[in-house]
Amino acid sequence: MDIQVLGALAVRERGVSVTPTAPKPRQVLALLALHADQVVPVSALTEELWGDAPPRSARTTLQTYVLQLRSLIATALERGATDGEEAPAGRRSAKDVLVTLPGGYLLDSGGGASDIREFDRLAGVGYRAMDSGDFPGAARLLREALSLWTGPAFADVHGGIQLDMETRRLDETRLCALDQRIEADLRIGRHRELLAELTVLASRYRTHEALHGQFMLALHRSGRRSEALDVYQRLRTTLVRELGLEPSAALRRLQRSILMAAPETAAPAETNSERLVRVG
Repeated sequence: MDIQVLGALAVRERGVSVTPTAPKPRQVLALLALHADQVVPVSALTEELWGDAPPRSARTTLQTYVLQLRSLIATALERGATDGEEAPAGRRSAKDVLVTLPGGYLLDSGGGASDIREFDRLAGVGYRAMDSGDFPGAARLLREALSLWTGPAFADVHGGIQLDMETRRLDETRLCALDQRIEADLRIGRHRELLAELTVLASRYRTHEALHGQFMLALHRSGRRSEALDVYQRLRTTLVRELGLEPSAALRRLQRSILMAAPETAAPAETNSERLVRVG
């Protein structure tokens, strides 16, 4: 099974799509796909579909959605077997793929590909490369991890409570990987190449101190000190107006270093542990 959730939802069994078009079954599949090979409790699926006001028929209706998904899976298994694939002895049935277990359901990926798992793997290796000082390797690995994202997670799924929560979590993991990839690029001297990207990011994440600090540093190292200081002032104005907060001590130190230093002697970017990051 091939699972993609970092963008539009796409789930394929033996190369054939099993992604339904109806909104509710699509929500069920999305949550099962995100937690592939793990049991998703009935309570979580019910909350996703109906929030805190499920109908009396919730369990029966959920079972109907599961049956609809199994029908799609069964069709995919049959088509896969007739499209040139040799059917192995004792091959899986739809009930083996979408399994009913005590308290919930499990989508068995059969050891197939999952973009979220691959993202987590690549990002984890990239973080370790950062910790060991291998900044070129970290930049490469984190860039590869981020390339798996084709848009917002579950971009074409109308999510409920559970999926909205998971989408926010995934967006935060993406932002963390992006922050570290930019950090690695700065450490290997790619400040000029980062300017266009950081211009967009600073506009999108208007109260994110880490990204603004990286933007300031990239501008300063490119000989654009006044613009770097302007970035700080815009961020400070936004923080005070929208959150009632001053920039963190780390960012104020970076501002002072830009004020006092020549571009070629600018202070290095601070690590995440040295920053207070605010996301907006």
